[in-house]
Amino acid sequence: MSIRRDRRPYEEALAECGVLGVLTPFDPRIVGTPPLGLDVPGSDIDILCFAPDAHAFTETVWHNFSNAQGFVAKQLVRSPRPVVASFEVAGWRIELYGEAIPVEQQRGWRHFAVERRLLTLGGEDLTVAVLALRQQGMKTEPAFATALRLRGDPYLALIDLGEQDNGTLVSVLRAGGFTRATSP
Repeated sequence: MSIRRDRRPYEEALAECGVLGVLTPFDPRIVGTPPLGLDVPGSDIDILCFAPDAHAFTETVWHNFSNAQGFVAKQLVRSPRPVVASFEVAGWRIELYGEAIPVEQQRGWRHFAVERRLLTLGGEDLTVAVLALRQQGMKTEPAFATALRLRGDPYLALIDLGEQDNGTLVSVLRAGGFTRATSP
């Protein structure tokens, strides 16, 4: 992989390859660390898609991106058999994830949505704490769980938090030491 550490903003990479326009029929949504401001060198751009027809999604991706540097596509064997493809552009690795579940119900979206809410409620202090853990090599969900002192599986803990109202999230933030947490 030849990802550069001195790369342009992620929005420029997306515009350069036109991936969001190409994937419009699949309801593409950018998730992960770049839109949260938590990306570190080596972070990729994740795009979730609703792909009820795995073949049509794969054909679209193959037709438009198979000539891109580092292109790889595969269909996972675990149910519901999502299609995952990736390629490099403008110093970023772009990972496409097509699943036969509407994006709002996908685990990746649910993690992203609660992380965005937590950052809004927790403010700069939470952003700094999570980013510091990310810079130490921690994945995003474990970094949130560590910063918030959550117990158990960090991925499940964040899914559970996503089901809570903002008042509960503020309580979790305060219990984690983020005393300036406020409701929006």
